[in-house]
Amino acid sequence: MSNSEETKKRAARGGEFISPERAGGQGGCDAAPPLLSDEQRVAFDRGVAEFNTGYYFECHDTLEDMWTGIRGPSRDFFQGLIQVSVAFYHLNGGNLPGAESMLRRALKRFARYPDRYFGFDLAAHREELQAWLDRIVSARVEGLTVADLPKWSFGPPEPG
Repeated sequence: MSNSEETKKRAARGGEFISPERAGGQGGCDAAPPLLSDEQRVAFDRGVAEFNTGYYFECHDTLEDMWTGIRGPSRDFFQGLIQVSVAFYHLNGGNLPGAESMLRRALKRFARYPDRYFGFDLAAHREELQAWLDRIVSARVEGLTVADLPKWSFGPPEPG
């Protein structure tokens, strides 16, 4: 069996596999930003608004519905955003282990992407999520309000 075949089999068993299309560039992915349909873009914008107003469960549902139709290298980026929304849903509910787990998973997904992706300052978001992860691990989360939690801001996507 070739190394390539073994790598693919390992990926099927849960090991990480990054295809050649996704390798390279900052963060390990030089894929062009996704091209969303008008319907997907409306859903995405709704999910961002839900996240920014603290409706994390709703954000999760909205983005997941959109995500099911996404194919290609950007799929993991959107799954990372879904995981972030779930993390803050858990944090609001006092489930620190759940929040920690979701943030770790999201950070792992985001590591593959460049510092700026789909009009989003992903480098700053990774740093912010790491700070939240550190705060959660040390249980410094008392008295938080939605105003204290991260907000997403997406500008125009970079040219592909």
